Amino acid sequence: MSKTVAFHLQKGGVGKTTISGTLACQSALNGKETLLVDCDPQGNLSSWFLTDPPKYELSDVLQGKCFVFDAIVKVNLVDHLYILPTFGIGGTLKTYSETKLADEPYVLEDLIKEVSDKFEHIILDLSPGLGRLERSCLIASDEIVTPMTPEVFSLDGLEIFIDELAKLKKNLRSNVKHNKIIINSFDERIRQHRDIFNAAEASGRFKVFKIPVDPLFRKAQEANKVPQTFKIKGRGFKASTVNALFELDQSIWRN
Repeated sequence: MSKTVAFHLQKGGVGKTTISGTLACQSALNGKETLLVDCDPQGNLSSWFLTDPPKYELSDVLQGKCFVFDAIVKVNLVDHLYILPTFGIGGTLKTYSETKLADEPYVLEDLIKEVSDKFEHIILDLSPGLGRLERSCLIASDEIVTPMTPEVFSLDGLEIFIDELAKLKKNLRSNVKHNKIIINSFDERIRQHRDIFNAAEASGRFKVFKIPVDPLFRKAQEANKVPQTFKIKGRGFKASTVNALFELDQSIWRN
């Protein structure tokens, strides 16, 4: 049975693309047919996994210029991983979201249904904000997982997101699940980081995960590599990073 997960918070710089791409790689390494959908007009996820611009991209599918499977590209870095890319060519995804998406709020949901027979795990990487495109992606998902950085303002942003998501679910009759938070770039030695983690847990509404600071994430992206198999001077992820990714992967996909 297929499951679609979106990683989102309306605040930028919290690691949505890094987490989306890394969890997709983990899913593929586990032998699951996995599809990444790059829903960010900047196309950073696509630039990470593809070195050459594709023939088609997500906006072409949404505008009916090609079929969805014409635009899906195999990621050669790892077996079982595919991407529906966005390369920001002429800003076509942004233009579509601003001009036509208001008349087609369920277009992403229809797209996901079309590919769900082929892919067990589908991951959506969204841009910051809660515009029409982001809302369409959220209602197309089975679950939303919120990454945040260990900063006080991130907690404020989370509360705003929870409120906006409640309105979205009511207005569009969505049952999307939202009960997981990821605190990204976590450093156990820093008191503020520990305080933010404890505050997030204390709400009682979320299962809170920590992904530690690890320079290998950035280095792997710069090298267009899969982070789980990438090494710097013979060294890969920290043991704490491996454990955190395993726990998160198991929690997301087991239900």
